[in-house]
Amino acid sequence: MHCICTRRSRATARVRAFYDSLTDAMADAPYPPGWRKSVYPTQAFLDTSIAHGALHLAELGGALAGCIVLNHAYNDGYAAVTWAADVPDAQLLVIHALGVHPRFARRGIAQRMVQYAIGTARTQGCRALRLDVLGGNVPAERLYAGQGFTCRGTVRMFYADTGWTDYRLYEYLL
Repeated sequence: MHCICTRRSRATARVRAFYDSLTDAMADAPYPPGWRKSVYPTQAFLDTSIAHGALHLAELGGALAGCIVLNHAYNDGYAAVTWAADVPDAQLLVIHALGVHPRFARRGIAQRMVQYAIGTARTQGCRALRLDVLGGNVPAERLYAGQGFTCRGTVRMFYADTGWTDYRLYEYLL
């Protein structure tokens, strides 16, 4: 895994193409991510993530297989859950937009990306790693539970791509 921080226009186009292709490929999947092109992830979100070194890539044979964003931002709905630890934002890392293209499925890429996120959180001195999963996304829930995350509850939250929807919130203590 590596972070992209240079040649932003080329990187941005490559990442946008990745998420658009992933969204198309997952549209009729049994467990789609619920993303809509240009609605989530937005271009502004991708540009900001790249500019701040928060967007990380997983490549396989020179092809972009997956992306993940790691930062300290979270939905207001996170306040509705009882977390295992009271952690200030500076010591909290949040996983966003983790996606592995279906043509690279079943190769352990998602697991390695989650382990990368855990390692990054440790390196940054964080005490917790959190995320939300669209309700009913069984593969994502299995992924995080299998990596040691604990589900802290289900919350109805608003995102532009899904509207008001139930999300499962997960936490990993470091």
